[in-house]
Amino acid sequence: MTSADPVLQEAVQVSTTARLHMGFFDLHGGLGRRFGSIGVSLDRPGTVLTAWRSDRFSAEGPGAQRAVKVAEKIAHALKLDGGMHMRLSEVIPEHSGLGSGTQMSLAVGLALNRLYQLDLILRDVAVLTERGARSGIGLGTFAEGGVVIDGGRGPQTLVPPVIARADFPEEWRIILIFDHADVGVHGNEEVQAFRSLGEFPAGVAAELCRRVLMQALPALAEHDLETFGAAIRELQERTGDYFAPVQGGRYASKRVAGVLEWLGGQGVDCLGQSSWGPTGFAVLPNQAQAESLLAALQVRFADETQLAFLLCKGRNRGGVLRDATQQDTMDLSI
Repeated sequence: MTSADPVLQEAVQVSTTARLHMGFFDLHGGLGRRFGSIGVSLDRPGTVLTAWRSDRFSAEGPGAQRAVKVAEKIAHALKLDGGMHMRLSEVIPEHSGLGSGTQMSLAVGLALNRLYQLDLILRDVAVLTERGARSGIGLGTFAEGGVVIDGGRGPQTLVPPVIARADFPEEWRIILIFDHADVGVHGNEEVQAFRSLGEFPAGVAAELCRRVLMQALPALAEHDLETFGAAIRELQERTGDYFAPVQGGRYASKRVAGVLEWLGGQGVDCLGQSSWGPTGFAVLPNQAQAESLLAALQVRFADETQLAFLLCKGRNRGGVLRDATQQDTMDLSI
């Protein structure tokens, strides 16, 4: 079978979207669990993959090589006899801090699972593809969308468990800030980064946990962006300064840092960097204010050609898997 003659009636399509990783709240780990994080699912950018069975693994479209590598890794681990052709119509930008690797791995793994009836759940795919090493946010947003909190890693943890989930307020909007000339820390560089950093202060970790439990989550329930933003800013400042020796400052990109500084001066309550960056974010209370601020950003930073901005929303549902009948069949648990 070639890419030109897919058996479309046997095809499966998986759609998933980016996520913001807003910060870790226990990098100390003195209670037996380390990391713990909060993040939110976005309605875009996304990854859309259509796949069908084949005699070998192949792919076309953006991210094709990465998709094939993931599929072959799973097939090798499971001793799967067979292949899969994949067509990628869009992908989340790689190494931007938006969870592209996890979402690609889950999309490929779940397509393979459905085509070959492998009886895998999300956690299985994550373990097979070595995703969720420090954060379960990507799995949680794929499963249910919304705002997700994971409980970090303990001695026996395979994938950090999701311990809380809330809807992201429908009226809030998010502006993403891209630096196309930079990439975030990833892969072996990320592993080495954690090994090189000193001990995170236990007192600061305790304060951040309190911020998440008694500030961020209640503020979400009450749609209080100012208070939610205060909690996220504290996470961003404390963890950003901790990671500064590795990423060159509180934020990985100096250009994104400049935008965030300007936004703070405009009174934006909730802003920061997603994961290792370089992508930054700002959360606004409604569409009108977001559009106004976006227009101002495009004028203010018109000369910074490496920068780009995207207006999006939170997504309060998970990834979608469709079979040949175009029926949503996403029924896998974490």
